[in-house]
Amino acid sequence: MKTKAYCEWLEGVGRLTRKQRTAVLVQLNAAESREAIVSELESGHLRPCPHCQSGRLGRWGRQSGLQRFRCRDCGKCFNALTGTPLARLRHKERWFDYSQALIEGLTVRKAAERCGVAKTTSFRWRHRFLTEVAGLKATGLTGIVEADETYFPLSFKGSRQLPRPPHRRGHAAHQRGTGDGQVPVLVLRDRHGTTTDFKLTAATQAEEAAIIGRVVAADAVLCTDGGASLKGAARQAGIAHRALNLSAGIRVLAGVYHIQNVNAYDSRLKTWMRRFHGVATKYLDNYLGWRRGLERWGEQITPGVILQAAVGRCVPFQLLTQT
Repeated sequence: MKTKAYCEWLEGVGRLTRKQRTAVLVQLNAAESREAIVSELESGHLRPCPHCQSGRLGRWGRQSGLQRFRCRDCGKCFNALTGTPLARLRHKERWFDYSQALIEGLTVRKAAERCGVAKTTSFRWRHRFLTEVAGLKATGLTGIVEADETYFPLSFKGSRQLPRPPHRRGHAAHQRGTGDGQVPVLVLRDRHGTTTDFKLTAATQAEEAAIIGRVVAADAVLCTDGGASLKGAARQAGIAHRALNLSAGIRVLAGVYHIQNVNAYDSRLKTWMRRFHGVATKYLDNYLGWRRGLERWGEQITPGVILQAAVGRCVPFQLLTQT
């Protein structure tokens, strides 16, 4: 806006009605929030071309408030969101509010009310924001590592094609443990607080051994409740194993070997999940990653951290991994 036009607009502000002034403030706040989010996404980061990984780039104007770049090798254009789960999403000025809603663990409807969007938009944003977060898992657990299986009801919530007759009035899982109506999740946690989890197709020795051998250090000691599958998995992976005899009341061995930390984590996870009144099994990995991130970031979590994690540029990623 030119100076003369700006001065004329400013002189007219005093003649605005209260409703009009409120509308102007809403627009100004939205613009300020949008600029803050763009600054967060573009701050100190110039990634290579997402199409050919070339570093020979040139600025190529702006679009949707974001700086565009053109690759001098492949000739394709991109911005800070190209190739990320947040690409092509609108209403950037509300992303900080939505990130805060994720930090607080709000439901889809409550997050939609806070951000002033439709509940379908809130649902779409939730799983776009959590796509990259779900992949932030610890890659090396050391020392004393506790392992346990926890179970979630198999759910086709939101699906239009069901492999079974629909439950018209809701349905509770009547079979505990490893029934067909349960989805097993293997949770591993060491004494540093480093946690990782894996949704399993079945709680079998072969599937668990592959995971344990990949994420547990060779010189670590694995503590379990003595279940046959985890015991065999530890042996197959070549990891030292300490099994507790819970049925005999033995919950601690040698004063240090127990599974109280992983059991406490399972309890917090399930308590936190109750607010969603059941989650679809196909989205379970996203919710596991969501809770895992909240626990590990702790007081360091901010909307900016959530936003960076959502686009795959999580600065405090080392907090999720012990070396």
